[in-house]
Amino acid sequence: MSESTIKRYTLEQIRAMKSLTDWDRVRRNDEAGIELEPDEDEFEVDWTSARWVIPEPKQMISLRLDPDILAFFKAEGRGYQTRINAVLRAYMEAQKR
Repeated sequence: MSESTIKRYTLEQIRAMKSLTDWDRVRRNDEAGIELEPDEDEFEVDWTSARWVIPEPKQMISLRLDPDILAFFKAEGRGYQTRINAVLRAYMEAQKR
């Protein structure tokens, strides 16, 4: 994270900020007994088959894409290169089958 994206606030500024939480909805869900977060005790996790995977480093390349394709992925926000990689991986795996 670069220094230009870090914002500093005083305690007074934080207290003056408007909350983005829909507190009425939270109260209604609480009164109705609706849990927003799943309880960890509700499901069982089997860790016996878990394995440690160290990802390989990505290889830097120069890739030419049509402007509309690049604009589509960039419009989704940060991580567009990761999404392009995921689409290419899905295509590759489908072709292997």
